[in-house]
Amino acid sequence: MSEIVRINLLDWRAARREAKRRRFLTVLVAAALASVVLVGVVPMLYYDHLIDGQRERNDFLEARIATADAQLTEIRELEQTRDALITRMRIIEQLQQSRSAIVHYFDELVATLPDGVYLTALSQQGDTTTLNGVAESNARVSDYMVNLDDSDWFADPRLIVIKSSETGPKRYADFTLTVDSVNPNLADDEAATTTSDSESRS
Repeated sequence: MSEIVRINLLDWRAARREAKRRRFLTVLVAAALASVVLVGVVPMLYYDHLIDGQRERNDFLEARIATADAQLTEIRELEQTRDALITRMRIIEQLQQSRSAIVHYFDELVATLPDGVYLTALSQQGDTTTLNGVAESNARVSDYMVNLDDSDWFADPRLIVIKSSETGPKRYADFTLTVDSVNPNLADDEAATTTSDSESRS
């Protein structure tokens, strides 16, 4: 009678279950690691990329701002230079006008003198001129004040003192008056400047 061969399958089945369990654990660990990478590392890399991009944009903006600041500084310096040149030009123009104004001033001072009125002294303080003189009569002094008031170079004549004096058979009126000097050229320039400013604003 032949012997029956018996094979113990328990060890093989246990080994197979153990192998399956190990494969499952391996897959589970791999999935967990993949989840960690997806949840932690990938977003971190993404945000790092965003931060680097923002830093590059910030650097670009800072460079442009620095360039704009340098240009603004240069513009301010040019404006200051322009203002200084304009101021110098105005001073030169005023000096030239003052030089010619002195000539016109004395010409007008003589032109306004009526017959019978003579100046003996004059002094000036600021825009006010004090005139001392002798006239053949009080009426001549009045005529002189009217002429001064009608002149473009003088304004607001004021009689300070007038008194009669005798020289031989003739009587004279010694007088002192003050009058304000005006430069019509400067007044015209100021009016033109005001008109130009108004037109530029409108």
